[in-house]
Amino acid sequence: MRGEPKVVVITGASAGVGRATARRFAVDGAHIALLARGLDGLSATEREIIVLGGRALVVPTDVADPDQVFAAAERIERELGPIDIWINNAMTTVFGPVDAISPAELRRVTDVTYHGYVWGTQAALRAMKPRNRGTIVQVGSALAYRAIPLQAAYCGAKHAVRAFTDSLRSELLHDRSDIHLTMVQLPAVNTPQFRWCENKLGVEAQPVPPIFQPELAADAIHFAAHHRRREVFLGGSTIKAVLGQKLMPGYLDHRLVKLGYEGQATEVPRAPGRPVNLWSPVAGDHGAHGHFELRARRRDPIARFGTWLGAAGVQAAAIALVVGTIAGTSYAVSRALR
Repeated sequence: MRGEPKVVVITGASAGVGRATARRFAVDGAHIALLARGLDGLSATEREIIVLGGRALVVPTDVADPDQVFAAAERIERELGPIDIWINNAMTTVFGPVDAISPAELRRVTDVTYHGYVWGTQAALRAMKPRNRGTIVQVGSALAYRAIPLQAAYCGAKHAVRAFTDSLRSELLHDRSDIHLTMVQLPAVNTPQFRWCENKLGVEAQPVPPIFQPELAADAIHFAAHHRRREVFLGGSTIKAVLGQKLMPGYLDHRLVKLGYEGQATEVPRAPGRPVNLWSPVAGDHGAHGHFELRARRRDPIARFGTWLGAAGVQAAAIALVVGTIAGTSYAVSRALR
């Protein structure tokens, strides 16, 4: 996708999905602003982008602070040019039951994972509205539709991002704006967050299987940034979570009593005093991948098909499948009764 280089902003760009997404846009030769707190990871990402043919601007930023986010946007426009694509991706979480999480920890997760998206979106709108063009990508999660136990703060923030995005979408339609707003709902991804997020479980946490590699998420984000999709569901597990919550939320409440606890816990004891990134970045370069290489999917046909189809297409196909199944069953019963 060469041509005039796009100016792309990625929050949470120092590791995980943000890191993989930066590499994906670098292949296009994009000019990429890298926002995160950890300078070690940002510098490593910058080097990767240059090798892949892109241009990078490192902007150390705590997305929970609106002044830092707005200042970052102004610097990006000065040094790289008009922002074409803004990707909100930065997140943090706390693993543990609600009554074990302090008010300060709950507030911090919300400030990063929800308010960080709000400030990023406002910064993007300030830059894009005068030109009446641009794309804002909200990196969400299946947990934006179906919350799970032991991550209440994160799930609440992701639900809030989805509601905020829906409100803004209608405002942009009202204004007849050409700014495109899209959201990508991700499955469990093999990122470093599980070894540095705050954890009250007593054992190390893990993503609930099936687990996907960050590059699959990056491909979906890149696609959403270049195609007019309202929303993208990545992977069969995300589709099942979204549709399951709509069709049988009570069943999922009970199903997650086991899956939500056992599925997120490893057998590895949590090391006392291990670094936590809730309040400050963990030193070092942690890359895009976590500790679950052998279990993570590098390819997934459902992920590719679902990304191309978009959320509306996926839901329409699912409804058609259900209706077709019911119709087929009815026909078979009627034949049997003749």
